[in-house]
Amino acid sequence: MMGAVGNDQNKMRVSFDLDEVLFVLPETHKTEPPLRFPWNKIYKERLRLGTPDVISSLQEQGYEVWVYTSSFRSEKYIRRLFRHYHVKFDGIVNGTRHLKEVQRDHKTTLPQKLPNKYRISLHIDDEAIICTLGKQYGYDVFQLDAQDDDWKDKIIACADHIRKRDFGK
Repeated sequence: MMGAVGNDQNKMRVSFDLDEVLFVLPETHKTEPPLRFPWNKIYKERLRLGTPDVISSLQEQGYEVWVYTSSFRSEKYIRRLFRHYHVKFDGIVNGTRHLKEVQRDHKTTLPQKLPNKYRISLHIDDEAIICTLGKQYGYDVFQLDAQDDDWKDKIIACADHIRKRDFGK
């Protein structure tokens, strides 16, 4: 049991933004099939095609997978939506949690996401500003916005590269 605890502390974390990364429009991106009635009326967001696959692949390879979003959707809502796709996240940071735990009482406004505050090694986002701030604030980021049939392989390769660089695995 001692070894398992030590391994958990050394697990690399990968986080995904929601809007325009995992949640996309069917008019601009390939998507997973919509949920069946009545769930499609409660959860209107559509997942980028391959989302459940890339998350389960990362988790099977020993990564923790988180959501880090500036949206104010509740953690409960996010967990329940993804449960319908058989996806379970290891952690969720939404706008509310970020304001409470990261921004707190800082006088200056911090960026809307600071993945390294949660020991996240790789963050996947669509916003150029979040990607640009990665160097300044010390986190690795992969920019994903347009439709890309190879996005899953690219993210896994990027995560593997960072894990080898930072964790020697």
